[in-house]
Amino acid sequence: MLTDVELGPYVVEGRTPEAAVFPGSIDEVRGVIEVAGSAGVPVAAWGGGTAAAVGTPSRRGGLVLGLARMARLVEHEPGDLTATAEAGFTIAALQSALRRHGQWLSLDPAEPERATLGGVIAANASGPRRHLYGTARDLLIGVTVVTGEGAIVRGGGKVVKNVAGYDLPKLFVGSYGTLGIIVEVTVKLRPVPDDERLVAVRFERVKDAGAAARAVMGSDLIPSALDLLDAESSRALGLGPTPALVIGFDGLPEQVAWQCEELGRLVAPFGGQSPTTLEPEMWPRLAAAPRAAFESPMALMRLTVLPATVAETIEQGTNAARQRGLVSAWSAHAGVGVLTAALFSPRQQSEPGPIAAVLAEWRSMARAAGGHANLVWAPLAVKAEVPVWDDAGAAGRIMARIKAELDPLNILNPGRFVAGV
Repeated sequence: MLTDVELGPYVVEGRTPEAAVFPGSIDEVRGVIEVAGSAGVPVAAWGGGTAAAVGTPSRRGGLVLGLARMARLVEHEPGDLTATAEAGFTIAALQSALRRHGQWLSLDPAEPERATLGGVIAANASGPRRHLYGTARDLLIGVTVVTGEGAIVRGGGKVVKNVAGYDLPKLFVGSYGTLGIIVEVTVKLRPVPDDERLVAVRFERVKDAGAAARAVMGSDLIPSALDLLDAESSRALGLGPTPALVIGFDGLPEQVAWQCEELGRLVAPFGGQSPTTLEPEMWPRLAAAPRAAFESPMALMRLTVLPATVAETIEQGTNAARQRGLVSAWSAHAGVGVLTAALFSPRQQSEPGPIAAVLAEWRSMARAAGGHANLVWAPLAVKAEVPVWDDAGAAGRIMARIKAELDPLNILNPGRFVAGV
């Protein structure tokens, strides 16, 4: 247990928790939840803290329930391509353990050395490889959680073909710790590919890069990643001062080599330069490119739109920021239509008004493009003017009912999620 000055690493948006506790077993997690529930103290699960600032801040500090001591690989069945690990196991440590057997978990969130398996599931975090391999929902086959009443609930199983009953594990994907404390996770794995290559193609305009991305999606190529970067994000990664497409390929060496050559021919009509091979260390940096573009961004937003409108959304969003004297940086998983944008003030202005106005316009753009937008990070003054979560509509009422069933005392991250869940 940590208290007082030891709580510094767990202060979020100026709010200091009353204490931080670190159980070492599922039973100890249940004990903490039962005590907190009887006292009416809110509880926030904490893995690596990479998504701690996402969402609406709690009105009360309460308890931080850290899972750092629950970081074991419980079971690995190479023949079944499955693994079970405790929620505090970091993604980097899990990948290292799996690669000794020639396997890997096809999730690549940002900051894998900090991000934990439970946290990735709770935040539905992913990276560039989601283009081919999907997200946590596609890889999760079993989960153990402790509910707000202290009940231990197990859903799914330890085999890939598991079709009996409701798919309970997926309920907790992206729930941000509001429905239960994820304590153990079972995922399906893949063999490590024989070869993998990440290449960059530079363009003069975002519009051209977007057209090339659509051409790649309509071709015979099977990229594992297809990210579009504007000039600011491209510069942050050292790729040059112009927009770029970053494409990943994996498989047999002959297949990878052919796809890279075919890519060069495919993008040339759109003004794409010859593909340049990047170092493998670039993979985890892709997801954080917009944030890295500025020393101190004023806000981060994630937008989801139709894939065909990605380049247009970036151009519109850039212009919206520029009209208010602000600068933005953008990256997009172009094949699935998920964009991340960072906002920055060259004059270091701190007034929330212009920032909130740009974010509101970005959200309107996303809605017009058939999607939605959520704040990833922003100062409290900005959150006071722009809701963190987009309007959930009728789904919000369903989510509130599920929350009431699993956390009737309302102690698990109360008010943090969509519709005040």
